[in-house]
Amino acid sequence: MLLVAGSVVAGARLLAAADDTVAVWALADDRGSGTPVVAADLEVQRVRFGDDQALARYFPADRDVPDGLVLTRAVGAGELLARSAVADAESDEVLQVPLAVDPQQVSPDVTTGSVVDVWVKDGIAERATADDASDATGPVGAPALSGVTVLAAPAYDDTFAVSGTRQVVVAVDDERAAAFERLLAGLQDPVIRILQRS
Repeated sequence: MLLVAGSVVAGARLLAAADDTVAVWALADDRGSGTPVVAADLEVQRVRFGDDQALARYFPADRDVPDGLVLTRAVGAGELLARSAVADAESDEVLQVPLAVDPQQVSPDVTTGSVVDVWVKDGIAERATADDASDATGPVGAPALSGVTVLAAPAYDDTFAVSGTRQVVVAVDDERAAAFERLLAGLQDPVIRILQRS
């Protein structure tokens, strides 16, 4: 009987601890910057917060997330949806950045909603070192834009005939967009490569 009573007491403590958790919204899958926040992409996570101030940084699951929000940074699967990671879709925090990409430098599978990394090289410098085997491994270092969402990606046949390139439009927050433009301006012949995240 003592063992049973002890089990009952332990069970009661577990239930009491479970009652301390709060249901908040989290992302069910990886989503990049610029992705609209929609109910289909959300799941409920139960979390124990130290205080109300910590809870206030997230969206409680007992109410719907406000309409018209987009992510301002990449958010991983299972990560809690922080208020600091979203902005109003009409705000200036997220810009649409068009990229003109050689069709061989972007996968044909990249489409609207894809989460991608954008790498940039100087084409002139690359050609000058074409005989250097160390340069033949592709992009090195870090991407110029990481975990951004594709807002538009017309098919190759729809854009190549006009410009010889494929246009891909990505969503980028204001600060990173400015840094990206400075990077392009500093290169003689910027070559853009887009890698899709699986």
